[in-house]
Amino acid sequence: MEGATVASDLRTLGYGALPEAASRGPACADFRELCARLAAELTALGALERREEGAAVLGAGHGPPDAEEEFLRQLAGLLRALHCPDRALCGGDCATVLREPGGGLRLLRFLCSELQAARLLHLRLQPDPSPVPSFGEGEKEGDGMVQELMLTLQALGLPRPLRGTLASQLLREFHDKISELLPSLPPESMQPLLNSPLDTARWEALESLSQSLTEQYCCRRCLLLRRLDLTTAAFHWGDRAEAQGEAMKAVLLPIRTLLTPQSGVSVAHVLAARADLSRLVPATSVAARRGTACAINKVLMGDVPDRGGRPGELEAPMPTWRSRREDGGRGRGGQQRGGRRKKKK
Repeated sequence: MEGATVASDLRTLGYGALPEAASRGPACADFRELCARLAAELTALGALERREEGAAVLGAGHGPPDAEEEFLRQLAGLLRALHCPDRALCGGDCATVLREPGGGLRLLRFLCSELQAARLLHLRLQPDPSPVPSFGEGEKEGDGMVQELMLTLQALGLPRPLRGTLASQLLREFHDKISELLPSLPPESMQPLLNSPLDTARWEALESLSQSLTEQYCCRRCLLLRRLDLTTAAFHWGDRAEAQGEAMKAVLLPIRTLLTPQSGVSVAHVLAARADLSRLVPATSVAARRGTACAINKVLMGDVPDRGGRPGELEAPMPTWRSRREDGGRGRGGQQRGGRRKKKK
């Protein structure tokens, strides 16, 4: 189990597979070289308080017969500089611990964890070279992102940022302002709508469900947009359309270009949704009518002719049948059909 964890950490860090002879500990030259490479990157990232101790391990790979003793001596200084919490490794008898089964894996796991933390800290300390997209003229790319930022600033009551403001600084201001406003909200007002923990299998199922719903939405929206195009095209067939055709296009085209088949809803919107989103509001409530009330609602339709179209309310007339022997099988004049006439004598 320990070996699988260390092998996974090494692959994640980009150091390839775990050497097969790693269980031999410092007696293996490949093990010493791998430790030296990890220590070299830790030194480059500034994780060591005393740089010379880490640098000494860089040459502890292949060497003379006493290379193992030199490696162990330098390793002790490296572990002290990293403040290793493993007392067995930092103790006076580090060589004995490393020669035990699993001792080398313990050392590699500690170095891998230190390197992962050093990489994260190095990224956090790096200055963000990408400023907030300019809000001035000549803005082509990132219009949607800038618009979202402006709406967020207005919602939080923050001033417009200056040109060249770093994105990290702006995000910190967002975080501080939101943290300041959260206590003023009613209790349980920010409860998430999705409150179940998601493991790997559930994430995959959620992503598959989102993809399926997106495809269905795109198909249905394409159908509706096609119907809209055909309906608007029919208005151009009239006689008045010859004089009002350009005016109709000027009104319709700006609206039509904004309607796309693609959905703007993603899994991120599901994670950001709050519990109050699932609250059912009657369509006739005062709050709902504020957005749907208009002058056309007061227009009353008069009597219209009944066009039918209700087959469930009508019963089809049953055909009447007439028996063939209703008249005794006789035709006109009372003569029997199918019989032979007698000859007159």
